[in-house]
Amino acid sequence: PQDSEKAKTFVHAFLKRSMPKMKDEAIQDMLTRKAVVLEHYHKKQTKQKRKKTKGFTAKQRRELRLFEIEPEQQRYAIFLPLHELWKQYIRDLCHGLKPDAQPHMIQGKLLKADLHGAIVTVTKSKCPSYVGITGIILQEFKHIFKIITKEDKLKVVPKLNNVFSLELDGFISYIYGSKFLLRASERSAKKFKLKGTIDL
Repeated sequence: PQDSEKAKTFVHAFLKRSMPKMKDEAIQDMLTRKAVVLEHYHKKQTKQKRKKTKGFTAKQRRELRLFEIEPEQQRYAIFLPLHELWKQYIRDLCHGLKPDAQPHMIQGKLLKADLHGAIVTVTKSKCPSYVGITGIILQEFKHIFKIITKEDKLKVVPKLNNVFSLELDGFISYIYGSKFLLRASERSAKKFKLKGTIDL
């Protein structure tokens, strides 16, 4: 029939356009087997590499003085609201410091807690001049605490060879600085051993 001839001619022309690399004999062979697989050539999309945002290096941070507290800001009274926020944060973390709370459970949570805003006292030290320093922790680094005292003096106290105490709602906890040589962000993921020999 005339329609079937038109259809055959159309299919042949269509295959010729779709697969220009194939010869007429190969196209005819495909038609006789009644199995046609059309190949689709698509352009490869080049993936755009995302630029990683780089932070400041330690040298750049020192040059920009990002962690330095201006002398006019070194006042104990300014940071008392921070201490109140820290107390509420610890109460929420420990589900309330009740008298029947288990000390080792609270101690475990305090070891991983953020200490910015806590009032601490140096109770023992290999350097006698550090003993008795009391104040609010303003900054915690891997090896030091920066503490503002009631006399509005900013003290830099090393963690190594010092024992600190902090008190909240009658619960007193001791921090052995030699076992605490971590950044605050690293400490939250560390597993501490509650037992063992502890010394300065």
